[in-house]
Amino acid sequence: MTDSTRRPADSYSPLYFLASLGAGGLAVTFFMFLMFWVPHEGRPVPVFEDLMAVFQTGSVALKLTVLLAMVGIAVFAFLNVKYLAWNLSALSAFRKTDAYAKLRASNGETTLLAGPLAAAMTINAMFIVGLVFVPGLWGIVEYLFPLALAAFLGLGLWAFSLIGDFLGRVLTKGGVFDGTANNSFAQLLPAFALSMVGVGLAAPATMSLNTVTAGASLVLSTFFGIAAILYTVVAAIIAFNSMLHHGTAKEAGPTLMVIVPIVTVLGILFLRQGHGLHVSFDVHDAAGETMVFLARLLTVQVLFLMLGMLVLRRQGYFKDFVFGAKTSPGSYALVCPGVALTVMLHFFVNKGLVAAGVIDKFGPTFWVITAIALVSQAAMIALVFRLNRQHFGASAEPALVPGE
Repeated sequence: MTDSTRRPADSYSPLYFLASLGAGGLAVTFFMFLMFWVPHEGRPVPVFEDLMAVFQTGSVALKLTVLLAMVGIAVFAFLNVKYLAWNLSALSAFRKTDAYAKLRASNGETTLLAGPLAAAMTINAMFIVGLVFVPGLWGIVEYLFPLALAAFLGLGLWAFSLIGDFLGRVLTKGGVFDGTANNSFAQLLPAFALSMVGVGLAAPATMSLNTVTAGASLVLSTFFGIAAILYTVVAAIIAFNSMLHHGTAKEAGPTLMVIVPIVTVLGILFLRQGHGLHVSFDVHDAAGETMVFLARLLTVQVLFLMLGMLVLRRQGYFKDFVFGAKTSPGSYALVCPGVALTVMLHFFVNKGLVAAGVIDKFGPTFWVITAIALVSQAAMIALVFRLNRQHFGASAEPALVPGE
C-alpha cells in the first residue's frame, strides 16, 4: 500500500480504541428507549420477551420505537466489536515498533488505558445484546453474573497493571513526566477506565437475587468507583494547573469534557448500587433524593460541557479536526460526552423527575427534555460516521496529528 492510499488510522494510536467505545455507547443510548419506555414488570431491565409482547399488543408508535432500538443496538454493537477487534490486532503489531517504546516512555503511556476501557464497554454492550435478542436469557442470568464479575475483574487488573507501570515510572524516576505537555485532561483516561470497570461490576448488584453475588458486586464496584473518583480529582487538579500556565493543547481539547462520561458512568454505578441495596439488603432511597442526586451530576456535566465547548470553539477545533483536513485520533473523545449526556438525561427524566412525581411520564415536559437527549444522540451518530470515514476510509493526503 502506498502513502497515497494510507488511512489516518494506519498511523496507529491506542486512542483508536475510542472508536469502539463510542459505538458501544451509542448502543446503550438505543437501549434507553427500551429501558424506560417498554414495560418490564418484575425485572429491573427489559428482555426479549418484553419486546415480543410489545410487537403483539403495543401501539404502532411503540412497536416502531422498539424496532428502531433493536436495529440501533445491533448496528452499533457490531461496530463496537469490529473496532475493538481491529484495535487489539493493531495494538499487537504496534507493540513491536519503536513508536510503542517511545509511547511507554512519555505522558502518552496512559492512552493504553483506552484498551480496558473499550473492552469493558464491549462486555456491557454484549449483555445488552443478550437481553434484547436472546430468548430465555433471564432464566439463566444468575449463572452469568459470576462470569461477568470475573471478566470485569480481569479488565480491572489489566487497567491497574497499566496504571502501575505509568505511576511507578513517573513517581520513582523523577523528571520523566512532562508537566508542560499535561495541558489537557488526557491524564483522566485511567479514571475513565476504572469507572467503566466499576459500573460493569455494579450490574449484578441491581439484577441478582443472590445475596452473595449482590454483596460481591457492591464491594468490588465500590473499590473501582472510589479509585476512579480519587484518580479523577488528582489528575484534574494537576492538569488544570498546567492548562492555566500553558493553555490547552489543541489536539487534546476534547478531553476537557471527559468529566461528562466519567460522571454518567459513576452515576449509573451508584444507582445500581442503590437498587441492589434495596432489593438484597432492604435499604431504601427516596425518589426525591435520587432526583436531586441526578440533578447534581447533570449540573457538573453541563458546566464541563460549557467549558469544553468554549475552548474548542475558540481554538477552531471543529473547523480543523472534524470538518477540516486534519485528523487526530483524539477526535473520538468528542463522542463520549454527547453519548454520556444522552444517557444521563434519560435517567434524570425517568428515574428523577418522573419517579419523584415532578412531571408526568410521556407528558409535554417529559418530551421537551427527552428531545434534548434525542438530538444529542442523533448528533453523536452523525459524528461517529463522520469520524469513521475520516480515519478508516482511504485518504489521499492524511494530515494526522497524534492525540495524547
